[in-house]
Amino acid sequence: MPFPLYLLALAVFAMGTSEFMLAGLLPDIASDLDVTVGTAGTLTTAFAIGMIVGAPLTAGLARSRPGRSSLLGFVLVFSAAHAVGAVTSSFPVLFATRVVAASANAGFLAVALTTAAALVPSDAKGRALAVLLSGTTVATVAGVPAGSALGTLLGWRATFWAVAALCLPAAVGVFAGVPGRRVRQDAAGGPALRAELARLKRPRLLLAMLLGALVNGATFAGFTFLSPVVTGTAGLGELWVPVALVLFGTGSFAGVTVAGRLSDRRPGSVVAVGGPLLLVGWPALAVLADRPAALLTLVFVQGALSFALGSTLITRILYEASGAPTLAGSCATAALNVGAAAGPLVAATTLGTRAGDLGPLWASGLLVAVALLIALPLRGAITAGRSGEALR
Repeated sequence: MPFPLYLLALAVFAMGTSEFMLAGLLPDIASDLDVTVGTAGTLTTAFAIGMIVGAPLTAGLARSRPGRSSLLGFVLVFSAAHAVGAVTSSFPVLFATRVVAASANAGFLAVALTTAAALVPSDAKGRALAVLLSGTTVATVAGVPAGSALGTLLGWRATFWAVAALCLPAAVGVFAGVPGRRVRQDAAGGPALRAELARLKRPRLLLAMLLGALVNGATFAGFTFLSPVVTGTAGLGELWVPVALVLFGTGSFAGVTVAGRLSDRRPGSVVAVGGPLLLVGWPALAVLADRPAALLTLVFVQGALSFALGSTLITRILYEASGAPTLAGSCATAALNVGAAAGPLVAATTLGTRAGDLGPLWASGLLVAVALLIALPLRGAITAGRSGEALR
């Protein structure tokens, strides 16, 4: 894989740390800003909204600009938003900084996905995506638990400052390693914007985006409210929250790595095997949450299955949107973050029910069930390759 891919993954690591870190900080933020945990959970939704709106908008604006300058600008805006968030005492201001940071993250990821796909042969998009997403999975292994531990020891504001600082070496890496010219799909410079937009109406692309949104919604529904399950239902101390996050992140890294080698040629196998296992896993996690050993084991398994299935669906989006090189990345980004916005909202509605802290885990299972009900009858359409033939 080209070296610039790993530099892009470094920046994705910084941004992924921010996107996922709230899972371990919500109680502290809620207490400090005098809001409920459910209200604090809407910060995850705010981030997702910024990603949804920002992905197509920023990708379109960056269409004619060199990839390096666009990526660098997005990283610096992301860092500045976290600096503002670290000093505010207003929840609405913090909410707004999450939207701004997410818009910058969306622009970066949209351009980075397109850049990554253009840096490798056309049949290696899955592997390139696995390298890029390794930044996110390493963030869940190292960055998010470290942020949670830092928040526990020094307060949630210290974690925001740490993310702002982490963006600076990522910016240096992007500037030094990413080509200054705009990466083009072909010698002619790629299709016109109108032609790209027309390509985005393909039914197989819309199906892949819907499934990606549902699976990611399930991931964020359970992951966002994992902290109360660890400290409440399982009866573990606060410092066990980073441990649970490490296990989820380690599983996600394993899932992306394995799926990266299968999603180009055997996406149907990943969906057919990983989907049902993911469906069973969320209710099992809810039922066994009061048993710490089972809880921690299933957290690892669900991380692996969620990211294996999710990254495979992202790869399908990139294949189906291959005729829209500028907007392909924004499609994947928007789909994932529709799920990231909806998942915590669905999960939050269950907190006031008899399910209590376990409600989000049941909500995750429901979202996966909906995805499978849609996916299994249409498996051939999901796994159709660029040539139109189903991949086995």
